[in-house]
Amino acid sequence: MTITHHLRGFTLAVLLAITTTNAKTACATVVEFQTVMGNFEVNLYDNATPATVANFLEYVNNGDYTNAIFHRSVPGFIVQGGGFNFGMAWPVASIPTRPAVQNEPEFSSLRGTIAMAKLGGDPDSATSQFFFNLADNSTILDAQNGGFTVFGEVVGNGMSVINQMEALARFPLGAPFDEIPLRNFTGGDPDASNLVLISAIIVTDTTVDSAGLAGLNPTPNTLINAPPPVVPPPVSSSSGGGSLGILAILGLLILNLVRRPRSAGQR
Repeated sequence: MTITHHLRGFTLAVLLAITTTNAKTACATVVEFQTVMGNFEVNLYDNATPATVANFLEYVNNGDYTNAIFHRSVPGFIVQGGGFNFGMAWPVASIPTRPAVQNEPEFSSLRGTIAMAKLGGDPDSATSQFFFNLADNSTILDAQNGGFTVFGEVVGNGMSVINQMEALARFPLGAPFDEIPLRNFTGGDPDASNLVLISAIIVTDTTVDSAGLAGLNPTPNTLINAPPPVVPPPVSSSSGGGSLGILAILGLLILNLVRRPRSAGQR
């Protein structure tokens, strides 16, 4: 057998390996969440938020979200998951994370969109955790912490499944599970019959820019570069209006801190 023949065989093997690798890491645009509450599809904005979609698909293709849980629910705000896996018993294990991805705050945090959770004060700290917006959260999130990366949206009747998650009772099981949604929970350690489990996230469509082809028109984040709002100074008066103004501002700041998607390390 000649050297040329060996080289041809080696070249073919390399090409096959490259093709196989590319097939596994193809830039998919539609994924299906398979959960104990039902299945739903999410169309990813691969063209507009390529780094975030690629990061998310690495976790998907590696099976990291198998038996992941939704560990945080704030009705009227968000449901959050992607940080922990359930094994045979409580407690859950943290999903091993890859290097953080650069923030891509292109779109607004509207109801039905999926976005990346991150640490407070660090716009580029998102890794594996994500959340679904349950309402129009643009005024809260679009300019907060450098804006949040909205990288897809729920399609079809998928929000009916997420609405069921939102409706579940929540329980304070200690940080970071102080707002964890549970099913039929009566106390003790939660098990598979109580947790909101993701059995798998699978790719269902690898069409490039399927969001554009489907006619989806995500709303741009117009607040990320907007100047900060002008807060009027407190007005002193005998009625105490100045004090009330300060209290109102403090109340808004506290509300803003409470209503913030966060990774497990952020409290």
